[in-house]
Amino acid sequence: MKALPNILTVARLVLTLMMFVALAAVGGGVPWVSETLTPDSQFALLRFSFWAFVIAAVTDFFDGWLARKFDAVTVWGPILDPIGDKVLVAGAILGLMALGPQPMVVVPAGLILFREFTVSALREVGAGRGIKLPVTLLAKWKTTLQLVGLAGELLISSWAAFDLPADPELRGPVTFAAHAIFAVAAVVTLITGYQYLAQTRKALEA
Repeated sequence: MKALPNILTVARLVLTLMMFVALAAVGGGVPWVSETLTPDSQFALLRFSFWAFVIAAVTDFFDGWLARKFDAVTVWGPILDPIGDKVLVAGAILGLMALGPQPMVVVPAGLILFREFTVSALREVGAGRGIKLPVTLLAKWKTTLQLVGLAGELLISSWAAFDLPADPELRGPVTFAAHAIFAVAAVVTLITGYQYLAQTRKALEA
């Protein structure tokens, strides 16, 4: 039972890789595979990508909880978990970009990626000097907003694959909600990035 949280984290990494490859294939980015896909195969890959992301996102909420509940905290847990989070978010963003131009997604996506890589670099530099950057409550909300927003964006991109009605009265509000949540996620992501930057600067000056 103690190995279950790490197994979920590794499963999240594997699902993320599969999701990204599937989206890239639909977007024409996988040589020799993309050219052979039929419309039905593309729809199947889009559905798979959406559910792979949802399942991977759910594991993100459970692995930490299970580790605490069963006292299964390991050395690898704190290392793999944030890696899994960032790979999942980055993989979904890059997969969406592979599907084609998405003006309402590209700017928030770029800001999120910029922040994630910057904070990762700050953590690495800080760790070398004995500086720890604990995860804040706002940062946890940031991850939740990112995952919910990306799930919405993937649903919109897979709309036809799920044979959902093209009625603007349904798709319009869903599209607006997904874009809005993703934009809010980008703003919160930048705020938490600034907080980590301020913490690191204060620690280095001290």
